[in-house]
Amino acid sequence: MTIVRWDPFRDFGYTAPSTFMPPIDIFQTGEHELVLKAELPAMSREDIDINIENFVLTLKGEKKVATDVKDEQFHHVERRYGAFSRSFSLPQTVDPSRVSAEYKDGVLTVHIPLREEAKLRTIKVDVAA
Repeated sequence: MTIVRWDPFRDFGYTAPSTFMPPIDIFQTGEHELVLKAELPAMSREDIDINIENFVLTLKGEKKVATDVKDEQFHHVERRYGAFSRSFSLPQTVDPSRVSAEYKDGVLTVHIPLREEAKLRTIKVDVAA
């Protein structure tokens, strides 16, 4: 496991100018699965690594600078580049063996299904008269 230096301002959007940290949303679709969506523009699938171990999902990758432009040719640079690693604790109710991912139009979508026994069940109660 990689140790990441703590930055108290990272959660507020203040990061080092050269640091790339992709924005990520995690939400639940009904009672069936968790979905993680990460914006990873201009990256290839080979540059993205997803790992789940002990109910911790880790997303690693590297956004590389275009090799067709040399450093001395840049006039202004606002986009961020570099390696990143983000880890998220998952609830014990997920089924890590059925996780799937797709990468399309610069957005990585990870589907994390919930185990069958973790889904909400409605039980009808009969009233005896």
